[in-house]
Amino acid sequence: MKSEIPFLNLKQFPKELKEVLKAKFSEILDKGMFSGSEEVDLFESKLRTLLKSPYVISCSNGTDALELALRALEIGHGDEVLVPALSWVSTAEAVVLVGAKPIYIDTDPSGLIDLTLLDDAVGSKTKAIIPVHLYGKMVCMTQLAKWAKKKGIFIIEDAAQAIGAFENGISAGLFGDIGCFSFYPSKNLGALGEAGALTTKDKELAHKLRTLANHGQKSRDHHLRIGRNARIDTLQAGFLNVMLNYFDLWQAKRKNLAQIYLEHLRDVNWITLPQGTKQANHNLHLFVIQCEERDALKKHLELHGIYTAIHYPTIIPEITPYRSGEEFPESKRISQRILSLPLNPFIGEEEIKKVCDVLKRFA
Repeated sequence: MKSEIPFLNLKQFPKELKEVLKAKFSEILDKGMFSGSEEVDLFESKLRTLLKSPYVISCSNGTDALELALRALEIGHGDEVLVPALSWVSTAEAVVLVGAKPIYIDTDPSGLIDLTLLDDAVGSKTKAIIPVHLYGKMVCMTQLAKWAKKKGIFIIEDAAQAIGAFENGISAGLFGDIGCFSFYPSKNLGALGEAGALTTKDKELAHKLRTLANHGQKSRDHHLRIGRNARIDTLQAGFLNVMLNYFDLWQAKRKNLAQIYLEHLRDVNWITLPQGTKQANHNLHLFVIQCEERDALKKHLELHGIYTAIHYPTIIPEITPYRSGEEFPESKRISQRILSLPLNPFIGEEEIKKVCDVLKRFA
């Protein structure tokens, strides 16, 4: 039987890590504290240190983080928010959920929101922009921050895929007014379920976000505003405290494996390789190539036991509930060419080399 290379198999956690996670579960079970507690406080403290962020507010998931950010900035009915046409649906979903209208912006050839198109999209109703650090590659936030300040609009960074990415020493999520993170299990820092967080440099916004995520409460039964239940689960906070101990090691391994891909595929002229993967502003959440015969290549690799993924096959303004009727040629082109190759801390160098060898045999 031929050996298979999964795109991601979370059962491949090292035995040592599994034992530590089991011990953490037993510890929390014995304490009997399943909401809040020191595990949540510790997680937020660790995250503040990692991201060099003045304020971190943990929450239930990345999508809720986006919605909380929009609500904290009082964006709602009648407002417009600029979002990239190519992203996971949550970016636009959160805008719609607060009653605002997403205004889609085409992307550049790498899949990031095209900053040269922003001036033509801004109108009197524009309240915010949500740049997405797609695949872990940061949008040029220095440039965007200057533009947004001049226009007087908020920045909500969708950093769901970008933890560990920095531009000029500043973390993704800290250039704008609010940053939104996801700790979905497949992320570079993944929980064993759903979890998320928000970052901000503004003390008042931090307080507002924390109350919004906890039924609008300042303290038990003291409700300041209409909120919701978007707290992080104590178990997930505990598991993330364990995962954070491996984060730097896993990031270094992602960089190393990506370099093997680049070295072995650099002469394959019928694919486009990701750019800037060596830089600090790319955390290598995904290693995404582009190919005209994407679907055929995907099948070819699968026939040899190599599994890939597509992030994302349909641009948001062509998804039925979010359909806009406008054309976004670059985003559309990319969506038909992109293919994510296996890249995670649980895959070996020889497996990466095998992916490259099989890929190069595609005719």
